[in-house]
Amino acid sequence: MVHILKPQQPLALSGNKRNDREDDDGDAMVTKKSSLGASEADPAAALASIRHEFGEHGGVNMSIEASATFTVMEPETMGRMFAGELGPDNDFFVYSRHFNPTVLNLSRQMAALEGTQAAYCTSSGMSAISSVLLQLCSSGGHVVASKTLYGGTHALLTHFLPRTCNITTSFVDITDHGAVADAMVEGKTQVLYFESMANPTLTVADIPELSLMAHGKGVTVVVDNTFAPMVLSPAKLGADVVVHSISKFISGGADIIAGAVCGSEKLVKGMMDLRGGSLMLLGPTMNAKVAFELSERIPHLALRMKEHSRRAQVYAEKMRELGLKVIYPGLEDHPQHKLARGMVNKGYGYGGLLSIDMETEEKANKLMTYLQNATQFGLMAVSLGYYETLMSCSGSSTSSELDPSQKAAAGISPGLIRMSVGYVGTLEQKWSQFEKAFLRM
Repeated sequence: MVHILKPQQPLALSGNKRNDREDDDGDAMVTKKSSLGASEADPAAALASIRHEFGEHGGVNMSIEASATFTVMEPETMGRMFAGELGPDNDFFVYSRHFNPTVLNLSRQMAALEGTQAAYCTSSGMSAISSVLLQLCSSGGHVVASKTLYGGTHALLTHFLPRTCNITTSFVDITDHGAVADAMVEGKTQVLYFESMANPTLTVADIPELSLMAHGKGVTVVVDNTFAPMVLSPAKLGADVVVHSISKFISGGADIIAGAVCGSEKLVKGMMDLRGGSLMLLGPTMNAKVAFELSERIPHLALRMKEHSRRAQVYAEKMRELGLKVIYPGLEDHPQHKLARGMVNKGYGYGGLLSIDMETEEKANKLMTYLQNATQFGLMAVSLGYYETLMSCSGSSTSSELDPSQKAAAGISPGLIRMSVGYVGTLEQKWSQFEKAFLRM
């Protein structure tokens, strides 16, 4: 059995590798392995199309390559690796801050998920975002970004990059295409950055149109798809780079911090370049054991996302019937519902997040208190994508980095509750808990 599996499973310490075999048939890099399913319309089909990595002794799960450093059989090989002549495309590895086989396997899954040529995974979502921006922008560079972003990203663009790198950002209403076009300056603007579904307002970006506008001015489009894995495929809609906080829906367990950059082979190789790559030189390295954990969760991501979305849709409709001001892309009265309907991957709904505008922080806190402490509907906690429902008042938590005027411009009211809908318990049971808490108010 092991002999049957080995051709699909090149080993890091195989004799062929140590003899500098450069023509490993069917084992051609980050990209060629990952892009087998890149053209599949359904992300789940794309994931099922990539090569399955077996364990060293024929195990159904791949082995974990926990080594920090890798040996060679001939001393000349090391020089060739550092010169860039040999690398992970033909199964040569130097050091795990560079490419690691186990992390590379997860990265191939991420590339298949997003339909990109390549991907590489990092130690956090913020490290993925910051590394991409530092790779694409130079000192004195310019970014155009949505004014409605995750607070950490907003702080990175507003405070850190201008102070440390002289990279400035113009914030715009991403739905105002005229304003976006005016803000992008050909020859100066290097990146257009936005979230596929904005945190926490759930504004849906017109990815095809924005990408077309940016490319017309030579601007690279970077999209954060953390809120909508499986639901939206930004690269297929025209984006150049897709970033993720894998900590959220993709992990699903609220127990791992991780990120990913998905894009072209040229971008990923550039970011891992020994002399000028942001990932290589800044070192936001993912642990191989974490990569293995995550690679085991991705195969059932499609099932989880469908249930997150199904429940979010039902809750949003029922909350609206109770008279609550609900924001959810799956509702017909959502400003970008028609746009979202034309972009989402069929069968995955509109995502697992909804927002409730209670107008004041006092009312928001009161509702959340009842939901957690009286009826056990969910948990007051930041983050999202967990199997339990998580809720937080965004203005005083995940968007607290924005000042009051920035929050107002982003459409974040003081009483906006961001709710990540879980799937534990029955739908009827959980809705009954919500309804009881609401009626107690």
